[in-house]
Amino acid sequence: MKPETKNKAIRRLKIIEGQMRGLQAMVDKEEYCIDIMTQTSAIKEALSGVEDLILENHLSTHVVHQMKHGSEKKATDEILKVYKLAQKKK
Repeated sequence: MKPETKNKAIRRLKIIEGQMRGLQAMVDKEEYCIDIMTQTSAIKEALSGVEDLILENHLSTHVVHQMKHGSEKKATDEILKVYKLAQKKK
């Protein structure tokens, strides 16, 4: 993983960790349901951002390497797997 990508991912995950603790506190305090749902939505968006960052790293490093070194089938399979995962989210 590129060092700058790793640093960004770790930073974002720490933020998400804080959001999760906040969400747990909201549920524990029985806060307004819509406020809790708003927080869960923000966490999902943040996780999606981490996924995008990791995917970009994977495509620009591992998949490119595979394509350049004769592993086109593996690269294609991985891209299709990511595509199928994205379709499940919809």
